[in-house]
Amino acid sequence: MTMKRPNPITPGLLIGFAIAVAFGIALPHFVSDFVTYQFTLALAWAIAMLGLNVLTGYNGQFSIGHSAFFAAGAYSAAIFIEHFGWGPYEAIVGAALISFVFGFLFGLPALRLEGLYLALATFALAVATPQLLKFDAFEHWTGGVQGIFVPKPEPIVSTLSADQSLYYVTFFIIVFLMIITWCLLHSRSGRAMMAIRDNPIAAKTMGINMPLVKTTTFGISAMYAGIGGALFTYASEFVSPDAFNFFVAVYILVGSVVGGIVSIPGAIFGGLFIVFMPNIAQDIRLAYEWLPPPWAIFGVFLILIIYFVPFGVWGALERLIGWTKRKISG
Repeated sequence: MTMKRPNPITPGLLIGFAIAVAFGIALPHFVSDFVTYQFTLALAWAIAMLGLNVLTGYNGQFSIGHSAFFAAGAYSAAIFIEHFGWGPYEAIVGAALISFVFGFLFGLPALRLEGLYLALATFALAVATPQLLKFDAFEHWTGGVQGIFVPKPEPIVSTLSADQSLYYVTFFIIVFLMIITWCLLHSRSGRAMMAIRDNPIAAKTMGINMPLVKTTTFGISAMYAGIGGALFTYASEFVSPDAFNFFVAVYILVGSVVGGIVSIPGAIFGGLFIVFMPNIAQDIRLAYEWLPPPWAIFGVFLILIIYFVPFGVWGALERLIGWTKRKISG
């Protein structure tokens, strides 16, 4: 079955993108620093989810271990700053490169695995990563169970607070990555990625170098997750092994599905869901004490979203816009 492909450029898409960017630029000036910090976390999560969307949604490789790449980026940035004296934005570049190499190398043995077996391999990676970070041999670099404190980057503009500055850096990084992703998916390489997803046998017959495309896609996806992990660490100002347990992989997967795993903008909705929905569930529980605990409420919301909008929030918006256009034109 042929799955959805990325949308072509249309005037409506450009207008919607421009409005979203304008909203994102204006946002920190209308909310508190704490809310700005929450949006920064949401965007950091969204970058990792965008990487998973590329891997799973557009290339068909299923991963439940992206917390490992998230941790790789976070720790790489922290180590570059703590032990090598790099600046925070230089460290993001270094973290991106290391995460890409990590993902690419992991993708090599994963070539022999598909479906549930690949999912199990990535699950094992997610479970093993926090334990490796605690390993005594790496303690000098990783800080062991104590972790590493990472100072929040200084504001890039003196009129901005540290939280506002980091938000803008994160915001423009995800905008840039979304544009790059759209260009990639509309390129020859992107068409090869989706051909492998839709029909691997036909893709091989057409002469597509499947091992190269699949390992490179794994590397790109891991790179995105690593960038998100580095920015998440800057916002949190701390990195430790327990911060990257298996639940982080679950959050990334859940956010991708909720936003729309076969989409680019869906990652934004997924990041917002992961950051704000637990708080909303907590507020509902406080207002109605007879309800079950907040995480049960969170689970109910998740089930409802998956049941009523199986294509994700972005997929539902696309269908709503399409239905509206048909009503207006008809």
